[in-house]
Amino acid sequence: MLVLFPCVAHGQEATEEPKNEFTLDVELLTRGEIRSGGLANEEDDPDDNIAKFIVERTRLGMDYERDFLKAHVTAQHAAVWGEAGKGSINLYEAWAQLTAKNGLFAKIGRQVLSYDDERIIGSDDWTVAALSHDVLKLGYEGHGHKVHAIFGYNQNSESVDGGTVYLDGDKPYKTMQTLWYHYDFQKIPLGASLLFMNLCIQGGKEDNPTAEFYQQVLGGYASYDDGRWGAEASYYRQMGKAEQGLKLRTWMMSFKGTYSPCEKWRFTAGYDVLSGDDNFPVPGRGQMGLVQHKEINGFTPAYGSHHKFYGAMDFFYVTTYLNSFTPGLQNLYAGVRFSPIKKLKLDATYHYYATETKLTDLDKSLGHEIELAASFDITKDVKVALGYTFMNGTKTMEALKRVDEDHKLHWAWLNFVVNPKILSTRW
Repeated sequence: MLVLFPCVAHGQEATEEPKNEFTLDVELLTRGEIRSGGLANEEDDPDDNIAKFIVERTRLGMDYERDFLKAHVTAQHAAVWGEAGKGSINLYEAWAQLTAKNGLFAKIGRQVLSYDDERIIGSDDWTVAALSHDVLKLGYEGHGHKVHAIFGYNQNSESVDGGTVYLDGDKPYKTMQTLWYHYDFQKIPLGASLLFMNLCIQGGKEDNPTAEFYQQVLGGYASYDDGRWGAEASYYRQMGKAEQGLKLRTWMMSFKGTYSPCEKWRFTAGYDVLSGDDNFPVPGRGQMGLVQHKEINGFTPAYGSHHKFYGAMDFFYVTTYLNSFTPGLQNLYAGVRFSPIKKLKLDATYHYYATETKLTDLDKSLGHEIELAASFDITKDVKVALGYTFMNGTKTMEALKRVDEDHKLHWAWLNFVVNPKILSTRW
């Protein structure tokens, strides 16, 4: 008996489940681009507006998990091949999360915020630097309900002099408070969300350069998907004051429908409309157009993944219009995806663009855009994708964006991603 007890005890220890898990992964992204008129041109001669470059992003991610504790760190390097200074190296993510059995959790540190379709808050992963936030997130998830409360407070340094001024920092806001609620219905494939965001942005006019302006975003998002039919809709409003001290009164709405008759085909159609500023000045080349605005009516998507929604060439809400105001945007689009085999996806999308507000002596139409793209999963952690976009702009587009209508607007890209998990261990 004395001999058996130690053996039984040792056997019990051997069958215990590992409590600690560690993984190490790497992402290597390389993208080559050829742009001919794909961005705004401020030069007098647009014929030299052709760019060819290769960008790269390298990430090293580490995950640790034990019982109720999770921790994650991602180091990131992003650069253009041949860039002076060899690009930027930063800590893209560094957070820890505690989760209780009842669904309550707390997550603190630098983290990616991605909500709903990422129209308002998203990772913006197409840009090599991408977006992350230094925040505290408190929440609950369970029984179809998700509630997240997010708090951010940014400063330039830990200096005890100069008060709490935050100008020209790495993050676009001084303070941020966000409340997000989502509910998944149990009997139907429907989900709905509500979002409220309050931002404090510092930076006023010359007579008061450290003035604080508070602005709010309030709205909702809903999505339905039964495998064959799908639909998404959203509506948001912006309120408060902008950096110029002007009242902010803007809105946007969107709708998208999808139909998948079988696994190989998916059809998509949608419409986005974002409010614009009235009396939008459109001066000729070499001229200045000055209009006194009493309030700002042009909607600005806060910290979303803009490349995902308003056209692959990124004319809208990535580059700016003249004079920092906007005539808004109407985006009517339709697309089709064909997957002849499981690992291959072929996409074609058409966009029609127009301003939301009327322009003096100019038509509201901005032009047409056709996007073609293909992606193939070589293995589960090696992917390649390529695309081509052509835009036929109008005289309005030429005037607003300083892009010559006669200059062909082309953009082509090739994307290569390797994302293996190089180490995974449990003990």
